Amino acid sequence: MNQDTICAIATAQGGAIGCIRVSGPEAIEITSRIFTPAAMGKKLKDSKPYTLTFGRIHEGSEIIDEVLVSLFRAPHSYTGENSTEITCHGSVYILQKVLQLLITNGCRMAQPGEYTQRAFLNGKMDLSQAEAVADLIASSSAATHRLAMSQMRGGFSKELTSLRDQLLHFTSLIELELDFSDHEELEFADRSELCRLADNIEKVISRLADSFSVGNAIKNGVPVAIIGETNAGKSTLLNVLLNEEKAIVSDIHGTTRDVIEDTVNIGGITFRFIDTAGIRETNDTIENLGIERTFQKLEQAEIVLWMIDATDVTTQIVQLSQQILPRCEGKQLILVCNKADLVSDIQNFPPIDFPDNVKSIVISAKKREHIEELQQLLIAAANLPTVTSNDVIVTNIRHYEALTNALEAIHRVQEGLANNLSGDFVSQDIRECIFHLSDIAGEVTNDMVLGNIFEHFCIGK
Repeated sequence: MNQDTICAIATAQGGAIGCIRVSGPEAIEITSRIFTPAAMGKKLKDSKPYTLTFGRIHEGSEIIDEVLVSLFRAPHSYTGENSTEITCHGSVYILQKVLQLLITNGCRMAQPGEYTQRAFLNGKMDLSQAEAVADLIASSSAATHRLAMSQMRGGFSKELTSLRDQLLHFTSLIELELDFSDHEELEFADRSELCRLADNIEKVISRLADSFSVGNAIKNGVPVAIIGETNAGKSTLLNVLLNEEKAIVSDIHGTTRDVIEDTVNIGGITFRFIDTAGIRETNDTIENLGIERTFQKLEQAEIVLWMIDATDVTTQIVQLSQQILPRCEGKQLILVCNKADLVSDIQNFPPIDFPDNVKSIVISAKKREHIEELQQLLIAAANLPTVTSNDVIVTNIRHYEALTNALEAIHRVQEGLANNLSGDFVSQDIRECIFHLSDIAGEVTNDMVLGNIFEHFCIGK
């Protein structure tokens, strides 16, 4: 367990107020060395927990700032250690000076995520809750905020705890039989009951694993590839959707040669738009590399916007259908006929022979016509469920991997029970399932995994 005391600036620079967090065995004592309460005769160490004390930070006789100090005593703090939080003016000089004084008096600078890591190590939260802290800080929409809050409050942990308890009961019955294997007439575990229990556990693990696709879309954005021939208006549409001049627009064919990505929130859903190089036959090496990347991004997208120039609808559809349609199987495809302002009557759109699930719309990106209707089509294509704070949805790739491994283990348990396999083999598979579920909560996690998780946190959290 950590015995040193750490400090860090916990607020972004540039605001009116700044906060410095101090945590560790000597947090209160070290803070007392540089802080004098305004009330005569009062000492910080005598203050009650969860109280604010007004006073001055000083260096010798020089007053650095007038501040408020919050005091928390172990184990009733975020980290589970003695902690103080110094709230001062947001001046860069003042923050750095206070930090310097703390370090001079025995603190060291905190590493990224070290406060949350200490909270985990001190049993204040499990690993899945600790990871949710980073997600909460990074949340950029109402949906991501609700998911992070649910996980941080322990919604996911409760589900895992219930599963582990059921599995432990499961394996205890089987292993009890093994202990009395010389008494063949004894049967502590009803096989039919165990089969039903295994089926229920499998359903829960499957539901959690399947929720990852929804969770990933909510957390990272629904990937939308904008594809089509050169000069069809892909970059113009991207700029309109983002409401900024992100991509260069010109009448020259092949202007966009590399992939341009950005995200925007539409109707509470984050979409990750990918503007790609126009598809055409060309001898330009760089442009051909861009076209290769176009098809790579097309594979990764969940929604595809196929941009078609309204002045040449039939030709573009005929030329690109064989390249695009096979790559859009299992994806949401929307045909977008652009430049409607240049054509009075658009022929053969949408094509009669296209699949029924392919949506279509006529727009003018340059004139910003029917953009709202296109946005509604995108929301419908995303088909994301309404998420509440009580929903348990997996958003973390590490959790998804562990759930996938747990699912494989429970499948082996089901097969073993169906084939009347020996109890010791079934028990081993159950314990493997428990191991993978425990890995999510951090009960069996090694230092390498912990280091990888917390190094991506910001300093001060």
